[in-house]
Amino acid sequence: MSASARLPALPLFPLQTVLFPGGLLSLKVFEARYLDLVSSCLRDRSPFGVVCLRKGSEVRRGDDRVDLEVRGVLAELIELDSVQPGILHARCRGTQRFVLHSAEQREDGLWIGAAELLADDAVLAPAAAMRSTVSGLASAIEALRAQGAAPFLEPLRFDDAGWVANRWCEILPISAAAKQKLMELDDPSVRLRLVDEFLRKNGVVN
Repeated sequence: MSASARLPALPLFPLQTVLFPGGLLSLKVFEARYLDLVSSCLRDRSPFGVVCLRKGSEVRRGDDRVDLEVRGVLAELIELDSVQPGILHARCRGTQRFVLHSAEQREDGLWIGAAELLADDAVLAPAAAMRSTVSGLASAIEALRAQGAAPFLEPLRFDDAGWVANRWCEILPISAAAKQKLMELDDPSVRLRLVDEFLRKNGVVN
């Protein structure tokens, strides 16, 4: 999609988490509105938008107020499995960031937004000062693999500052609000620098 593309009716999946470009998202889908969303996206080979919840629940609860973040990330389906009737397990890839100009909730509970795509991160090599943070991510990935976990999609792109920053953001023990602010940053080098500062402050890297 073009960076300047407008999406007048983007189906939205609000979550209490932040999706990053290039990230892996696993979903357990059981509500009718989201079963329909996933089926439609699979049929049309179209993405949906993942937005973090400022307020409210992922599961529909009467007239509870729901507030959405303005910026999110498109998700494309890469795998879908039906383990039992009425429940789908989906694996998705985060692709491009977007900004919501408006959003409304239909009668069936599904959120639809008018969105505009944002430019992809520039592909920049990590600065030399970030070497420990890059190697630290490689070590973290090996440790996770040893535990049988594979939280990141291939290929691994340690030569891309934005990719390294995004993957750290996904596994750092920080709030969803903090992750949202990091995802919204337009400069991947700044995002990586802030991650590096956090890691050094907490003794994760030297």
